[in-house]
Amino acid sequence: MIFEGTGASGSREHRAMNGHNRTAASFIEDFLRLEAAGGILLVAAAALALIWANSPWAAAYDGLLETPVTVRIGALELDKPLLLWINDALMAIFFLIVGLEIKREFLQGELASVRRAALPCIAALGGVLMPAVVYWLVNSGNPTTLRGWAIPAATDIAFSLGVLALLGARAPTGLKIFLLALAIIDDLAAIVIIALFYTAELSPLALALAGAGIAALVILNVAGVTRVAAYVLVGIFVWVCVLKSGVHATLAGVAIGLAIPLHSPEGEEHSPLRRVEHALHPWVAFGILPVFAFANAGVALGGLSLGTVLHPVTLGTALGLVVGKQLGVFGFTWIAALLGAGSLPTGARWLHLYGLSWLTGIGFTMSLFIGTLAFETSDYQDAVRVGVLGGSLICAVVGYLLLYVASPAPKAVPRGTEP
Repeated sequence: MIFEGTGASGSREHRAMNGHNRTAASFIEDFLRLEAAGGILLVAAAALALIWANSPWAAAYDGLLETPVTVRIGALELDKPLLLWINDALMAIFFLIVGLEIKREFLQGELASVRRAALPCIAALGGVLMPAVVYWLVNSGNPTTLRGWAIPAATDIAFSLGVLALLGARAPTGLKIFLLALAIIDDLAAIVIIALFYTAELSPLALALAGAGIAALVILNVAGVTRVAAYVLVGIFVWVCVLKSGVHATLAGVAIGLAIPLHSPEGEEHSPLRRVEHALHPWVAFGILPVFAFANAGVALGGLSLGTVLHPVTLGTALGLVVGKQLGVFGFTWIAALLGAGSLPTGARWLHLYGLSWLTGIGFTMSLFIGTLAFETSDYQDAVRVGVLGGSLICAVVGYLLLYVASPAPKAVPRGTEP
């Protein structure tokens, strides 16, 4: 559910509608530039992790991630290794941003109308289902490895937009917006999957307290409270309760993001949602996601064997990303367009869509994250990392080459003839 009060802010929505499209367009441009730059840093962090994990100082890399970190307030104590603080706490902030993006897109952006939302929603549905089917075909008959069925279903927004940004003006703007909308729907599907399939043993008391905290967030929104601090304080309480409940703590970030108001009595430029998103995006793109990649991409290639490469988890993940994503995204898009459910993005041709379907196979951050939830043993984690890194790399290279061929370089404007 997307929380947004409909009182005074609802009446202001119609008065401000003329400015929304312009504001949303400039916001999307800023978002794309930031995510593209973050994608480059993401690759650098993953490369550093791989180098360190395969160097003579590999033990120091493992020791760093296993460093115990304890936070205690009275009788409440949170004691976790550094790796889990990164995956549970820092990634909750990333999912808060995801919640904000989902809410903004559904209320004002590319997903605000059924017509505009239809095609990216259908494409995202195919991009979730087909990779899962491919993974299942490889791992059918093994209940343990089947737990990773959702690993190749995810798309990394930062990484995929970063590759698309390398094409510069060759890539139509409509294609970038389509990829952004598709990836946001993909993230929403990943959130639902995590909530339904990757939860531990539940604590009724902690769940009840978390539910009370979420109810308080809804009340703040409906009451028209626009002070971000109020949502942060209640949000921290919700995060701790969700962490103790057995449901993955990152879902608390989504709930907080959906509760923060989009509208403000002082005008759209003072929107709490937009202010939080602008403030957190640099920290997420240039800090949290690279730190996560650094902590989760380090796999010791020296001990890599043919058995690891041919492991069902490795093959299911890699083939799910490489084969499943392109079949799902492109196939479902083609069928939807054939049935009149939507039209191609502005300036895009079918070859563009096919190239983009390969880019959606860049799972990276989200795929690695779901892999940490699906499996705990190091053997499976190595297989997940090899599958995700290998599949994502193939998709990035092939997608880039297809889009490069699909879009000729823009003609240079002779000096002195610019408008």
